[in-house]
Amino acid sequence: MAEEFWFNTKTHQVEEGMVSPAVDRAGPYATREEAEHALAQIKANSDRWAAEEAEDR
Repeated sequence: MAEEFWFNTKTHQVEEGMVSPAVDRAGPYATREEAEHALAQIKANSDRWAAEEAEDR
């Protein structure tokens, strides 16, 4: 199985494998670097979805 990286949203640490409870994890990410930038990606996705939703109104 390929190695997966997760971003712990509670501790803001990257973890290898499913270490923390699911509620505290974002991912999986293919690389450690991708997981390190998880918060920025989550925010970008949220901003994009909010803009799309606003357009639909």
